[in-house]
Amino acid sequence: MSLSENNFQSTDELNATFAERIVNILKAGISENGRASLIVSGGRTPKALFNSLSNVDLDWSKVDISLADERWVGVDDDASNEKMVRRELLKNNAAAANFIGLKTEHADAKDAVETCTANLANLHTPFDVLILGMGEDGHTASLFPCSEQIHQGLDQGARRTYIAVQPTTAPNQRMSLTLPALLNSKNIFLHLTGVSKKQVLDEAIKGGDEHAMPIRAVLNNADVELMWAP
Repeated sequence: MSLSENNFQSTDELNATFAERIVNILKAGISENGRASLIVSGGRTPKALFNSLSNVDLDWSKVDISLADERWVGVDDDASNEKMVRRELLKNNAAAANFIGLKTEHADAKDAVETCTANLANLHTPFDVLILGMGEDGHTASLFPCSEQIHQGLDQGARRTYIAVQPTTAPNQRMSLTLPALLNSKNIFLHLTGVSKKQVLDEAIKGGDEHAMPIRAVLNNADVELMWAP
């Protein structure tokens, strides 16, 4: 497996180039299969990218969008990834996309795993584009190194698509795609900004325990393209 690095001088340059790459892949997917799928991460890093994407000329009605993970809070909560995606991406031209969120009415994420798995049937798979982020501890999606569920999340022999995660180092219960589900993607991008994140990635690349830095499990099992700016 390989990591190809694209390093940009500014986040504006990164987002403009990245948005163009994503659109070209989605257009090719629509041309080939009639639909295309985009799986995104939450947090602060992708906000500007999503704004750029929302304006591009694309038949968004043929694009399925979902999340790599979700904080188990209400969709109107500021911590909700869905709220951020609806505010930053699902507007302008991209408002026509088919969005499938992860948050359900279940009070406990563990009770929603089957529902989320069933909803995945409404997404075009394998995913055409998966955009992952990474935390300072090497977590990606909500596969946290200090969670009790990390072994389940990285188990490629299991047939799980989602797991409920209770992080010990971050607030809120989470729903997360498992490693096998993440790897079911044609194009995997790691979208990072800042020198500190690049240093964490450099440490992960050196190798070591995947459970200690879950991003290693992605890097060890897939061709990944880094999109980074300081």
